[in-house]
Amino acid sequence: MINSLKSTDDIKNLRDSLKTEIGKHVVGLDNIVDSLIISILVGGHVLIEGFPGTGKTLMANLFSKSIESTSNRIQSTSDLMPSDITGTRIYNPKEREFEFRSGPIFSNFVIVDEINRAPPKSQSALLECMQERQVSVEGMTRKMDEPFIVLATKNSIELEGTYPLPEAQLDRFLFRLIIDYPDAASEAEIIRRKIGPSVELHPIVSKQAILEGKDMIHTGINAEKNVLEYISSIVQNTSNIPKVTLGASPRASVALLYASKGYAAVTEGRSYVIPDDVKAVAFDVLNHRLILQQNALLDLDDGDSNSATEYLRKLIKGCIDEVIVPV
Repeated sequence: MINSLKSTDDIKNLRDSLKTEIGKHVVGLDNIVDSLIISILVGGHVLIEGFPGTGKTLMANLFSKSIESTSNRIQSTSDLMPSDITGTRIYNPKEREFEFRSGPIFSNFVIVDEINRAPPKSQSALLECMQERQVSVEGMTRKMDEPFIVLATKNSIELEGTYPLPEAQLDRFLFRLIIDYPDAASEAEIIRRKIGPSVELHPIVSKQAILEGKDMIHTGINAEKNVLEYISSIVQNTSNIPKVTLGASPRASVALLYASKGYAAVTEGRSYVIPDDVKAVAFDVLNHRLILQQNALLDLDDGDSNSATEYLRKLIKGCIDEVIVPV
């Protein structure tokens, strides 16, 4: 088990070890694993969206089990109450007083399955803990244990009996990761693995190592002034994109910086950020933060696949291409 991270090389080696371990159970999702590692190391939350049966919940469960930590799963339903998430005070007749029974939110990994099936009042129970790393219940505030990450899944095609996530909540996710159907070779490998014996996944990194990596990325990965200005220019330019009603917020600028730092350390083992790092994470950081006009998708050709995603990808790429890359 990896018990300590002392350098960016250690972080890159951690990424390789996690990808190897998780790769024994899933096929063709290496980029998703990279993004999840970046998220836990910079302290961000992740929304995983995709078609049914593409491995969203499986990926969230595998990632939580690969790290020595606590994890809880919340199955969202239309009758889910906020107290089912945060916990509540219950009368103890033996002690003759009320005591707090903590909910599943008090965990290092909180997997919220099909988050859009939870009603708005229950979705809002996640807002404070995602932003402030604390939960307020009946006048008492309790801090979350670190590391803390919400891994939410969402079905991208089913709308009946669901509640759209408000923009304020979407903005609290560092990444929205989109999982598509696998190609023919990957699907054949998935079927082949189901025939063979199952492989048990063991934690390969300690909680302390994750906390050390998080501190290293926030304090030890350098972003020069020109890179910061590049990030700011990209985010500001999102408001100038045609067919976009509202562009990304300053929170998106901070998220893009954190994600870029994480990408530099996790995938490259670098202690500084370059513009290519920003470009690499920009789509996953920005794709859920833009509010499109109602008629935006009418411009698509019939041949476009997964139309909304591809349209967003083109918009964000065009936005980035318009910004001068610093040298």
